[in-house]
Amino acid sequence: MNLEGIGRPIEILLVEDNRGDVRLTMESFKDTKVRNNLSVVEDGMEAMVFLRKKGKYAEVSRPDLILLDLNLPKKDGREVLAEIKADEDLRTIPVIVLTSSQAEEDVIKTYHLGANCFITKPVDLDQFIKVTKSIKEFWLTIVKLPPE
Repeated sequence: MNLEGIGRPIEILLVEDNRGDVRLTMESFKDTKVRNNLSVVEDGMEAMVFLRKKGKYAEVSRPDLILLDLNLPKKDGREVLAEIKADEDLRTIPVIVLTSSQAEEDVIKTYHLGANCFITKPVDLDQFIKVTKSIKEFWLTIVKLPPE
C-alpha cells in the first residue's frame, strides 16, 4: 500500500524548465485515480528553496516524490540531486531523473549520486504520455513511499 492509503494526496515536485514537458506531465498526472498534488519549479536553485521551505515556499508540503530534469538553468539537476541526497532531511525522498539526456555518463553519474530511477524523455508525444503514465502507475500505486 502506498501513501494514498493514509488519506492524503501524494505530493510530487516536478523540477522542469520546459513548459511543454510541464504541461504534458501535469495533464498525465491529472488523469490518475491516485490523489496527488503536483508542484512545479523551473530551475535548480528554486528547487532547493522549495525543498528547504524558504521564502514563498515556507508552507509547502514536503514532496513524497521528485521528478528532476538534469539540464536546468541556475543550478544543474546533477547538483540538485547531490544536494538532496547529502541532506539528512531530504535524502529519503525518491528522485526520478526525467531528462532528454541519453548519455551513459549521465546515467552512471546520477545513480552514483543516489537517483532512484533514470528515464530518458521520449521526443514523441504519445511515448512521453506513456512514460509519465508508467511513472505514476509504478511510483504512485505499487511502490511504498517513505513517510515524511
